[in-house]
Amino acid sequence: MSLKEKFIGQFKNTDSLEKLEALRLDFLGKKGKISTELRELGKLPPEERKSRGQEINKLRDFVFAELTRKKEEFEAIAINARLETEIVDVTLPARQSNLGSIHPISYVTDEVVRIFGKMGFTAVDGPEIEDDYHNFTALNIDENHPARQMHDTFYFGDVKTLLRTHTSSVQIRAMEEGKPPFAIIAPGKTYRSDSDATHTPMFHQIEALYVAEKASMGQLKYVIKKFLDEFFGENIDLRFRSSFFPFTEPSAEVDIGCKMSPNKIDLKGSGDYLEIMGCGMVHPNVLKAAGIDPTKYKGFALGMGIERIAMLKYGMRDLRQFFGANKNWLETYNFKAWQ
Repeated sequence: MSLKEKFIGQFKNTDSLEKLEALRLDFLGKKGKISTELRELGKLPPEERKSRGQEINKLRDFVFAELTRKKEEFEAIAINARLETEIVDVTLPARQSNLGSIHPISYVTDEVVRIFGKMGFTAVDGPEIEDDYHNFTALNIDENHPARQMHDTFYFGDVKTLLRTHTSSVQIRAMEEGKPPFAIIAPGKTYRSDSDATHTPMFHQIEALYVAEKASMGQLKYVIKKFLDEFFGENIDLRFRSSFFPFTEPSAEVDIGCKMSPNKIDLKGSGDYLEIMGCGMVHPNVLKAAGIDPTKYKGFALGMGIERIAMLKYGMRDLRQFFGANKNWLETYNFKAWQ
């Protein structure tokens, strides 16, 4: 029986991929029958070697082609069997999965930055560990000012380094690094030594600064009005009260009209006012400290607490809940990202 006849006889009885692989090794493997025949060619006389070599190579090609064809048939059968058993019913409802959401602080910060961005303000950032000069001195805050005292500010050992008490220091750094005009907004964490239902040692603040050759209280009022109307989604009643801040002159506090009751602050009501932010024209000394000529440029600034405006808009009552891990509270304010 020839080698080809032996292969055909065994090939007919091959009914699985495993048996087909065994047959391949038996004929085409390094120690297989065809490989052995090729090694024996060297023992044949030269006149027989060429014809026998052609015969064996032809047999090898035949065996390889048959094995490949049969393997593809077995693989196709296996795939069809798998497809018949792995049926996906596309009419079934999709499995529900718990998706994360944006934390209220992040959501409101992004909302404020988005609104000011539409008015041409660019968000900037700065260090939370600040030096005394940028946090106080450059902002025209006197050395004896109560804000510098240990009971209000978190100082490090040398008393010249501290956790920033406001994001106004970011405005100073932005002015030092660039040239007017400026239209920036500085959101970020701030730190003060205080803790109760309406105060926390760490809180979030956002401040806006505009510096140009022409700037006025009228422009400041327009910016504040436009922001509050869009943020609260209604025509907000405003009241400006004269105030004092070392870094602005004149200075004012902004109140919004509302109706206050023991359990609720209704922004649609009237009869009461609630302070919401501080603002004013940038003090000439602040411009000088940042290397800007106050005889040529003027500016206005405003600042507010993120937690405070979030509490007013969404009816949150305790500031400390922002920094807890109460799952029910977080799910109540399940914010999605701005599209």
